[in-house]
Amino acid sequence: MTTDSSSTSSRSRATADGISTFKGQERALRADRLGTGGLLLSVLAATAPLMVVAGVMPTTFAVMGIVGQPLLFVILGVVLVLFSLGYAEMSRHVHNAGAFYAYISRGLGGTAGSGAALVALVAYNSLQVGIYGIFGFEVSGLFATYADLEIAWWIPALVAVLAVGALGWLKIDVNARVLGVLLVIEVLLVVVFDIAAIADPGKEGLSLHAFNPDTLSGAGVGTALCFCIAAFLGFEQAPVYAEETSKPHEIVPRVMFLAVTGVAVFFALSSWALTVATGPSGIVGASQEQSAGLLFFLTEDRLGGTFTDVLHILFVTGMFAAMLSFHNVVARYAFAMGREGLLPAAFGRTTGTSGAPGTGSLLQTVIAAVLVLAFALTDDKPTGDPTAPVLHLFTWGGNIGALGVIVLMAIASLSVVVFFVRRGAAGAQSWRLVTSALAGIALVVIAGYTVKDFDVLVGAGPDSSLSWILPGIIGLALVVGLVQGAVLRARAPEKHARIGLGNEAFQLEKEAERTS
Repeated sequence: MTTDSSSTSSRSRATADGISTFKGQERALRADRLGTGGLLLSVLAATAPLMVVAGVMPTTFAVMGIVGQPLLFVILGVVLVLFSLGYAEMSRHVHNAGAFYAYISRGLGGTAGSGAALVALVAYNSLQVGIYGIFGFEVSGLFATYADLEIAWWIPALVAVLAVGALGWLKIDVNARVLGVLLVIEVLLVVVFDIAAIADPGKEGLSLHAFNPDTLSGAGVGTALCFCIAAFLGFEQAPVYAEETSKPHEIVPRVMFLAVTGVAVFFALSSWALTVATGPSGIVGASQEQSAGLLFFLTEDRLGGTFTDVLHILFVTGMFAAMLSFHNVVARYAFAMGREGLLPAAFGRTTGTSGAPGTGSLLQTVIAAVLVLAFALTDDKPTGDPTAPVLHLFTWGGNIGALGVIVLMAIASLSVVVFFVRRGAAGAQSWRLVTSALAGIALVVIAGYTVKDFDVLVGAGPDSSLSWILPGIIGLALVVGLVQGAVLRARAPEKHARIGLGNEAFQLEKEAERTS
């Protein structure tokens, strides 16, 4: 990917006609609505800690046979901290709801930013919509267990689509409170399990074998990395809310580091607690036998049926929190793209008194509803398999989204290096450039493994066309976005010049009007 010749300074000199769509406060998200706590809760909710502990961890143990999953979380935590050092420094210079694509635009040019914008829109939509499959399946199961009522999975999924859409239309501080309460309860319950497992270990005692590097040998390590890095997704969303914080240059970096380090420690300890509860030698077999029921099986034995019932309910509310968090991110990406001419201008306006990006929220709601209905009509009818929405909608959407975000992080790492070099700050930022380069290399390797083993990730056969069609969606989004950027550069240079500028273009126009 090449760097556009237009510099940030030249893009800042966009003509008044080119930025005329920024007139009016509806072109800017309302500032000062989020502090450190609210932003941290909104970001961490996307990681869905209980969904990871109950779903991702047993799946990784069972499918990959890698006992050293706790060590993988530590390794990935280090990689993502290295990534965050440059990414967070970039956030001090760029405040834009477009986050990834805004940063990439500033470093690699507007055309590259256009490609990244469409990848981000597709990736976060995929992540958000994918969760509806497992959410509907779990809620349907709760009704069957506790109310003796059989309902199709897509009914609670569609109800969730409408509820998430309604909350997305409201103020972000409302969302932060909803997300915060659900998240805190989730984390506390998992911590209770961790303590119970350590207090009552399996037959091998309080073993640290899962942190032994020898446990990471074998062909499944690369694919296990793909599973585990998906558990971190959410921490990178902090810059999306930069325009809505009081001091973005302080709050955004702080939240990013708190999020990535907190997630790494929490998941490393929780996956270790699972190995302690079963014994390191028994974790793979227990995961294969119990699958996503492993955590509930272990809590039933140690903490009783009531605790396990509450955990089942929180498993569902945690997924709802994650859906709401990803919905908010998609809406803000759509807002930023509409404001900068990459989507119709209607997406670049906020909604009435709430100040929320309502049109972007509506777009995401419609996409989610259409996809849920499409899977409801076609996904499970050929086989009658009730787990089809989980195996397909959840795994397909989740892995497409994870691949997209990994690609964005890798490109953003390169963009950080180019941005500071072009500004003549390579010497002052040298250590951040090194960490960004190292993180970028590691992320490229992980992306390569993700594409190579996509058939394993989505449960398809090695000869299945899904192994290239599904990751190809991210490739297609990148190509279409790059073509859109190139067309804008040739036909509408004033629009191309403001890609990534975000609210700065609005502020530049206001300043020009004052001085004219």
